[in-house]
Amino acid sequence: MTTTKTLIAPSILSADFGKLRAEIEDVDAGGCDWIHVDVMDGRYVPNLTIGPLVVDAVRKATQKVVDVHLMIVEPERWVEPFLDVGADGITIHQEACVHLHRTLQLIKSKGKRAGVALNPGTPEDTLRYVVGDVDLVLVMSVNPGFGGQKFIQSQLDKVRSIRRMLDGAGNHDCVIQIDGGIVPDNAALVCEAGCDVLVAGSSVFNKPDRKAAIAALHRAGDEGRARRHQSRA
Repeated sequence: MTTTKTLIAPSILSADFGKLRAEIEDVDAGGCDWIHVDVMDGRYVPNLTIGPLVVDAVRKATQKVVDVHLMIVEPERWVEPFLDVGADGITIHQEACVHLHRTLQLIKSKGKRAGVALNPGTPEDTLRYVVGDVDLVLVMSVNPGFGGQKFIQSQLDKVRSIRRMLDGAGNHDCVIQIDGGIVPDNAALVCEAGCDVLVAGSSVFNKPDRKAAIAALHRAGDEGRARRHQSRA
């Protein structure tokens, strides 16, 4: 997919699960573009979160894109269960998937968005042989497992490199997503570097006015995108 604006994907990892439907409806009405769902298994990352039943509940609470990020071992075993309950896209970790190409093809065969995530210490070169097969690349700008962490500055260079790689491969429809420590103060920088989709957990759900928080991220991201396009002109 191509996008002409910055997309904001609040992560329900930071939502109040005691009133999850109301939380989703709040950010939905507040102008978010996607709902981001972090699935953790307690093995690949040191945290345990949710399964397909919660994604089913998320799907019923919104018409927005439900974006599922599998931070789990053997993600290929869980692709279809999450797609069956309404995920619009599945992102798997390069580090956790032995048969990356095969699993991406499985997701795409279901007509859904296939994404690959890279941890902060994983070089972008690991994407070289699947660069034409991905619909989304997720750059982790924190170490995965917990919300509320500080943005890792070195990931800006990774975003720039991935953007060049995608452009060089002619994969102009692939979007770059970033997750971890995203706030308005760095949203412009990451979008100028090449990001299209901003995952934001605590910087949205921990704010009393979610609509204002989402709008601030949209503005900052679009400013960065404008600078990126100006530099190319």
